[in-house]
Amino acid sequence: MGEKKQFTLAQQYMFVSLVVMLAGMVGIGLWISQQIETAVTNRTAAVTALYVDSYISPHLQGLAENETKYAVDVAALERLLTDTSLGTQIVSFKVWSPDGVVLYATHSELIGQQYPIEEGLAAAFNGDVVTEVSSLDKPEQALEREQFGTLIETYAPSRASGSDTIIAVSEFYQTSDGLEAEIRSAQYRSWLVVAAVMISVYLLLASIVGQASNTIVSQQNELKANVSQLNGLLQQNEELNGRIRRAAARTTALNEKNLQRISADLHDGPAQDLALALLRIESLSEAIEDEKPEVSKDFRTIQLAAESAMEELRTISAGLRLPQIAPISLAETIGRAVHDFEKKTQSDVTLTLGNLPEQAPLPVKITAYRVLKESLANSFRHAQGKGLSVHVYSTSETEMLTVEISDKGAGFDMGSTAVKNRLGLVGMRERVELLGGRFDLHSAIGHGTTIRAHLPLNVPEVDDV
Repeated sequence: MGEKKQFTLAQQYMFVSLVVMLAGMVGIGLWISQQIETAVTNRTAAVTALYVDSYISPHLQGLAENETKYAVDVAALERLLTDTSLGTQIVSFKVWSPDGVVLYATHSELIGQQYPIEEGLAAAFNGDVVTEVSSLDKPEQALEREQFGTLIETYAPSRASGSDTIIAVSEFYQTSDGLEAEIRSAQYRSWLVVAAVMISVYLLLASIVGQASNTIVSQQNELKANVSQLNGLLQQNEELNGRIRRAAARTTALNEKNLQRISADLHDGPAQDLALALLRIESLSEAIEDEKPEVSKDFRTIQLAAESAMEELRTISAGLRLPQIAPISLAETIGRAVHDFEKKTQSDVTLTLGNLPEQAPLPVKITAYRVLKESLANSFRHAQGKGLSVHVYSTSETEMLTVEISDKGAGFDMGSTAVKNRLGLVGMRERVELLGGRFDLHSAIGHGTTIRAHLPLNVPEVDDV
């Protein structure tokens, strides 16, 4: 199956707005049609009321004194319906008394008949002119129903001369053909106007939304191109980052190899030469000890200096040489660094190991070992080894190893540039940051010092050093 076609926002808007406008056009059109029909009907009622007041009411004034059919001037009404234009418009005519009796009707058999007073007739006796299209379903409309399907029915009150007293109600029936044609014509024109307005508004909105949609589509395409380019750059950056991390890990291993080589060179080169020099100095000192005591004393001073240099050279060589930590676990590496320090300085260190992986990349173990040795040596040198503690733990969420070394020594001012730029601190920071980690130093005068090294555990592995 093919992919389902996705409509743009502009297409969705145009479809929804078309539906809304069509519904609005139908609603407005129907409302206007109803208003037109009501207006035309009311106008007809007004014209009819004028006829009644002008032509018929004068012939009903006898009802003001005697409410019987004999008070109606029948002859005058008949002449009015036959000799004037009113008769050509009216197909049926009745005069009602307040009690529902037909006082006069074009169909004489209805005269004197009494019928229930219903809504239209009741409203007319209350002073209203009522006009409606009647379906001729009332009992008194039986004769009209035989000839017509529907007629325009109008109730108009007649008042006594000089007062507001309603003495009778005239009921007219007119054919609805002319009125309906007028209503339909007016409604047709109103529908055309509503449709023209709605179409114009819709086309205007379509133009505006279309332009906006084209702008949005253009921006979306540009954004997609930018996102695609950005993804490419991110991928390149990821590749470069991977290369940098591999290079950093390799650099850490190579640095250790260089230090190991320097240590071997010191041991096999200057150290051997110093050892040979010490042997010769000792022989010469013994040979001239009796003959020239002053020279022998100078030789003894030179011998002591050479022995001191020899001891320092061995210490430096041993410090440069990293023990074989590749085969052992991370916890054993941490423990060896702490144990070597305790053995060398005769100091106590509180070691706390948290949740640690069994193994870690070799560059991480090397850096952790070096940071521990340097930090513990600094604490011993500047804090006399007071309250030394080491806490090492890892977090699986961030895949970071945290090495924390703290003491309870005198501390120092963090604002001191000279302290922060010490070679040992700078070296530790560079080692940690080289692997993409973070190095934190916290200290205050009288509150000791804390060093935290956060090392990533996802550093690429390298060959054993």
